[in-house]
Amino acid sequence: MIVGKPLFTTHQIQNRVQELAGRISHDYAKKELLVVGILKGAFMFFSDLVRNIEVPLTLDFIIASSYMKTQSTGEVKVFYDIRGDISESHVLLVEDIVDTGITLNHIRERVIARGPKSLKICSFLDKRERRIVDVPMDYIGFEIPNEFVVGYGLDYENRFRNLPYISIFKKKA
Repeated sequence: MIVGKPLFTTHQIQNRVQELAGRISHDYAKKELLVVGILKGAFMFFSDLVRNIEVPLTLDFIIASSYMKTQSTGEVKVFYDIRGDISESHVLLVEDIVDTGITLNHIRERVIARGPKSLKICSFLDKRERRIVDVPMDYIGFEIPNEFVVGYGLDYENRFRNLPYISIFKKKA
């Protein structure tokens, strides 16, 4: 397994997180926000983002996946969902990467069915080339090429999440 040079450095990531948090804080001025992290991959981005958002907020999480190794299975499994009534909430879903859009669209539809006041989506990475399901996104950290990436919460077989940067991952033949 090979992890290459950083695609995005720690410094680039932190600058972008602060920019996104500033936009979110502006957009939700005078509102309270329910920020929902989609785990496991979004945990680092989520943590950095919420620490920089300057409006009152509460937190919750969803654990969902459609991935096996480096490929989407197309079947979304939800292992943990938002607790409680969200009908009076302005919800911000925070995702690590939008690839095919299958998982995020499934989660988005589940949240919409619960009737929040509003719903916006923030994704750290956008791999638009691979999109199968078009999901509306309101905040995007970085667009990336059709490469498998690891680091900053993203993994390959649950490894490399702890890297403080994003790197292209190649599996040795």
